Amino acid sequence: MTLVSPRARILGTGHYLPSRVVENAEIAERLGTTDAWLREHVGIERRHIAAEGETTSDMATAAARAAIENARLSSADLDLIVLATVTGDSPMPATAAVVQQKLGAELVPSFDVNASFSGFLYALAIAERMIASGSGRTALVIGADLLSRRADPKDRTTPALFGDGAGAVVLGPADDDRGILSMRLGADGSMTSMLRIPGGGSAEALTPEGLAQGKQYLQMQGRELFAVTVKQLHVTSMVALKAAGLLSNQLDWVVPQQANRNIVDRIAERLGYARSKFIENLAQVGNTGAASIPIALDEGVRDGRIQPGHNVLMCALGAGLTWGASIARM
Repeated sequence: MTLVSPRARILGTGHYLPSRVVENAEIAERLGTTDAWLREHVGIERRHIAAEGETTSDMATAAARAAIENARLSSADLDLIVLATVTGDSPMPATAAVVQQKLGAELVPSFDVNASFSGFLYALAIAERMIASGSGRTALVIGADLLSRRADPKDRTTPALFGDGAGAVVLGPADDDRGILSMRLGADGSMTSMLRIPGGGSAEALTPEGLAQGKQYLQMQGRELFAVTVKQLHVTSMVALKAAGLLSNQLDWVVPQQANRNIVDRIAERLGYARSKFIENLAQVGNTGAASIPIALDEGVRDGRIQPGHNVLMCALGAGLTWGASIARM
């Protein structure tokens, strides 16, 4: 007798964006650039910025509640909470534990995953395995980042790129042919310098001198990162598509990590997919890190573009470098 592991399916989606919206015009002069340049070269028009006192756990909880409601479940149904973030409320405890308490999901195993902008896919893989193994039935997966506070205000680039937000999905066992069809993850630690926050860890404690030098802020080698991102997301997406047993023309939507419009242009060219197949919100929300994919996914579900049975490719690359791609039949 052959035992078949249950496939994990996305039961519900949700997202949250802070109410404050910062248009390009508000920051362009300070950064020595223009609204037109940002629109043309990056593809961003505005971004949502967390209010003073608003935390990553606040955003994650709001997105989680929306996803749980969308799945027609309650926090009492959860068997696991995994939160992908690089901007937790504090170094310890895990921000997922704070979210657990805000949701009232008492005693549910809860932990954080730090895989940068691809963290949501890493967290999704962990939750999918839990369900496939039969050790739990319902998992909450959240991607949340408050990157506006990690952008150096003196830098000419990063403050314009990043916004704040959170997205979430609820996973459960599939009872039909829907679910996570494939998952492919990768990492290359030889490229850690391309995207990093150098200060604040055991390798480099933050000192007054380090703070003055901006070691607490995100550092990025944009040109080099661009080339690696295009290459890895193309290769990994094709591997995930093959692993799912699908042909290119069977893919309905692509939800990429929203980092740069030109990156999406290149990926579309290499994959051979029309831009109309890509669900994008970069212009309206900027790069929201680990929250990027689940925010865009939820938007696509709620506005009716993503329908039950649609095949969706999700792909992302972040610091580490880490990357991943997944095919889900919604």
